[in-house]
Amino acid sequence: MQQGNCAWPIGHIHSQQSSGFTVIEFHGEIDIAAAQQVLPDLDAATAAPGQTVVIDLTPAEFFDAYGLRLLCHAERRVRERSGWLLLVCPHPMILRVLHAGRLIGRFTPPATREGALALADSEATG
Repeated sequence: MQQGNCAWPIGHIHSQQSSGFTVIEFHGEIDIAAAQQVLPDLDAATAAPGQTVVIDLTPAEFFDAYGLRLLCHAERRVRERSGWLLLVCPHPMILRVLHAGRLIGRFTPPATREGALALADSEATG
């Protein structure tokens, strides 16, 4: 039997460098099963000291309390390493989860990746 390209499991992340910043995209459903799969990759992507990290939730289809835990975990790791974390979230339903988790003050997400990168760039250049 020939195997085609397999889709990533629900809730995976993709990390890349963009404009000198680390951009992490959350894909699919971010729930308890995804959180367990994502955590090692998230730790690897947030390990460097002094980096600005942008977490982009645009490709996420579902986000619950376990997603909030991942965000808080990532933010704490980045902050402990003297970095800065920004969040991109254009989804009204995910924003409601952030509000319900009382994290909107901790994360004030621009609606676009470009907006987050521009904000990070303006902070970096002073």
